[in-house]
Amino acid sequence: MKRLYLQEVATRDGFQNEKTFIATEDKIALIDALSQCGYAKIEVTSFTSPKAIPALRDAEAVMCGIRRQPGVEYTVLVPNVRGAERALGCDIDEANLVMSVSEPHNRSNLRMTREQSFAQLREVITVIGRGPVAINVSLSTVFGCPMQGDVPDDEVLHWVERFAALGVRGVTLCDTTGMAYPTQVQALSQCVRECFPDLQLTLHFHNTRGMALANTVAALEAGIDRFDASLGGLGGCPYAPGASGNVCMEDLAHMLELMGHDTGLDLARVLAASSRLPGLIGHDTPSQIIKAGRRLDLHPIPEHVHTLSRQMTHTERESA
Repeated sequence: MKRLYLQEVATRDGFQNEKTFIATEDKIALIDALSQCGYAKIEVTSFTSPKAIPALRDAEAVMCGIRRQPGVEYTVLVPNVRGAERALGCDIDEANLVMSVSEPHNRSNLRMTREQSFAQLREVITVIGRGPVAINVSLSTVFGCPMQGDVPDDEVLHWVERFAALGVRGVTLCDTTGMAYPTQVQALSQCVRECFPDLQLTLHFHNTRGMALANTVAALEAGIDRFDASLGGLGGCPYAPGASGNVCMEDLAHMLELMGHDTGLDLARVLAASSRLPGLIGHDTPSQIIKAGRRLDLHPIPEHVHTLSRQMTHTERESA
């Protein structure tokens, strides 16, 4: 049984896209529940300007209010030096930095060229230094950009190499708008693993075109053991046309467990946490397992099966 590492991103990547502001105490309570589920990492929040992402304007209060669970890493998104300074004051375990390998997407999302983003993130890495806080870089649109189209593998490797040279611990390959397909995922994942064997490599899939679970299987075949996913399938990219939510955590974990992998997760606890979401965000989630149940969540056997009596029609049941 292969050990996999699942990383929850709903409370950052998911919540930042919600129109309803989720109360600080509710965020803290949900994260505390998630901390009991067996995650490798939880992306708690974002230290972006409150004006840019008002849904996460309580980043300090949330980060300082949660109860830390030993063995779980608590990571946050850090966009710039000011965000890094705020985050470092909250005892984070990891800073997650983001830029796109697609020039048009980076300009649309971050209002900067890729070189400007790299310069800004290099400064963040310098500020964080070689201390106890780990650094991960999430590279967006590595499997395709809805404005540019395909991004050449050499471009992806170029940006991974530049950040690896700065000493980051990990890199996340992000399918930001759900353009990835399995053979592409397997080939690029294998290439990055071979070229950068010392990097902690994570795959981050969106389910825009319904291929997130298939892409996960392809990544597994390439040796990937670390995946982002979002409780209830929340999330998306507000700057990417047509983008939908992240791959649903409980759907992903359910599949991986059936395949014989050790996810480290207590799926019952994950489902209990996911069932809280509609009350927090004001709408249903895309979670299939919440709707249909796990594969062996069986239904009662109807009486007519035992007696071999004729099954009543819907009309007969109503009039009975």
